[in-house]
Amino acid sequence: MKKFSYTITDAIGIHARPAGNLAKLAKSFAGTKIMIEKSGKSVDVTKLMMLMGLGVKCGDTVEFTAEGPDEEAAAAAVEEFMKANL
Repeated sequence: MKKFSYTITDAIGIHARPAGNLAKLAKSFAGTKIMIEKSGKSVDVTKLMMLMGLGVKCGDTVEFTAEGPDEEAAAAAVEEFMKANL
């Protein structure tokens, strides 16, 4: 299991376009489950509506967990995506 934390810097937070792109990225790692957690609530990143339902705002710190055969690559890709987009 690979974990990392990220603090949102985008003024809008996690909104529709980056959430959709993040879900798409996570789906590309078949067999590896990527979860996001905020304030004790954890959801699968591939579930777009649940991801949006977390209500992640600017300044919030979220924790990502990747578990599966490609967890190292998946965690690195998600972390890079977050830095570039959010």
